[in-house]
Amino acid sequence: MACAAYSIRGHVKLAAGHGPYALANNHMCGSLKPSVSYSISRSWSNISSTASRHAAHHSHLIVGNPERWRSSLKASPVDGTVVAEGKITVLVIGGGGREHALCFALNRSPSCEAVLCAPGNAGIAQSGDAVCISDLDISNSDAVISFCQKRGVGMVVVGPEVPLVAGLANDLVKAGILTFGPSSEAAALEGSKDFMKKLCYKYDIPTAQYCTFTDPEKAKQYVKDQGAPIVVKADGLAAGKGVVVAMALDEAFEAIDSMLVDDSFGLAGSRIIIEEYLEGEEASFFALVDGENALPLESAQDHKRVGDGDVGPNTGGMGAYSPAPIVTEELKHTIMETIIIPTVKGMAAEGCEFVGVLYAGLMVEKKSGLPKLIEYNVRFGDPECQVLMMRLESDLAQVLLSACKGELGKVSLTWSPEIAMVVVMASEGYPGSYKKGTVIKNINKAEQVSPAVKIFHAGTALDGDGNLVAVGGRVLGVTAKGKDIEEARSRAYDAVDVVDWPEGFFRRDIGWRALKQEQTANY
Repeated sequence: MACAAYSIRGHVKLAAGHGPYALANNHMCGSLKPSVSYSISRSWSNISSTASRHAAHHSHLIVGNPERWRSSLKASPVDGTVVAEGKITVLVIGGGGREHALCFALNRSPSCEAVLCAPGNAGIAQSGDAVCISDLDISNSDAVISFCQKRGVGMVVVGPEVPLVAGLANDLVKAGILTFGPSSEAAALEGSKDFMKKLCYKYDIPTAQYCTFTDPEKAKQYVKDQGAPIVVKADGLAAGKGVVVAMALDEAFEAIDSMLVDDSFGLAGSRIIIEEYLEGEEASFFALVDGENALPLESAQDHKRVGDGDVGPNTGGMGAYSPAPIVTEELKHTIMETIIIPTVKGMAAEGCEFVGVLYAGLMVEKKSGLPKLIEYNVRFGDPECQVLMMRLESDLAQVLLSACKGELGKVSLTWSPEIAMVVVMASEGYPGSYKKGTVIKNINKAEQVSPAVKIFHAGTALDGDGNLVAVGGRVLGVTAKGKDIEEARSRAYDAVDVVDWPEGFFRRDIGWRALKQEQTANY
């Protein structure tokens, strides 16, 4: 499946396919239809150069300095090395399932000389998808920069959100190292839900109605006035666990006390967002952004709740599949027109030009059939990244380099027409407390179930006896491709059943929505 790309030069012509969408000058792109041209007249150099850093507890939109960000990128001496040598060494920052999937795709890229991962994990190292640098302190920008310079790293891909919010990308770009990932100012889209909500309201991006609170009593009164169901969210980063969908008032009150009184999430929960409950079907939508162009990726859908039937507390994700049948071509255009494009334009106007991947968590409302933005992440989703990287057939290194250099308009993506599905195996007790150090066996045997099976490691390590052990909540992402959702699902679960890990658990119904839709269509 080929996806055409279109370059921004004067006018942009939008055609059918997945090409980059351009930012209009003073308004959104009207009715976004194939073969309609839009003028691009905005000069990004006119954006205010007042540099300010977004802080989680500021209640207004903050202006950054996009010129410094872009000029440093363009002037990067590493860029010249990339062009001259043709192949590059890529450093992936992180050590989870998402980073393993990125390493897997980069390792297949013809333009990649070598793939390094810091810190990585035991499973990534054993797979041969990357060389893991376990002793590199990724929280120390100077150490990362020094390592890149010594090892001749041509591009850094930052996987997790924490180093992005902390400013690692800022420091790398300033040092002349091409970096895929947004600045700390732009990463506020994920780092503060209040910041994201204010951006949505300022630029007319559809999202749930909300209020922000630091006072627990005022928050509870608001909940009483609104009624249940209602959603309570920690404002800051909470590892995917700071959201409570309260179906009753008591649940909402408990969540408020947990965050604002008991400090369950520390500073991240010292301010909360309370928003309306949206009824519909969730979907994940990803777009690569180079500051001016937005290139949509294939769709995916994940399963957040811990239990079969979508019950129990929210998690970081218990499984996913791609593509998501609910995201039709028409809906994709609507998402780009009403959510992604206004976000990219709004961030640039606020002085927080975005370079990286925008991951929009969406709710396609039951009553209207239209998408609303639930949240933004500023990195690939986990476990959505696993299914996307299984389906991507393009040279990922070249695609990400193009984003770093503002050249997504020249990119064309190719995807496998097959369906991909991932089943997450987690430690018993997750998302609550769980035991570490439990032994996992038969990983290699499980991967031999089918050539279409790949197991991505999230929370694994080696113990003193050389055994593979679980050291995290979400531990393995058992992924498979198939000609349809039924075949992909069968292969994934066949592999899961081979893994010998008594202390692990998984959902048995991953992909049920897509399977139901396929069965209905074939009836």
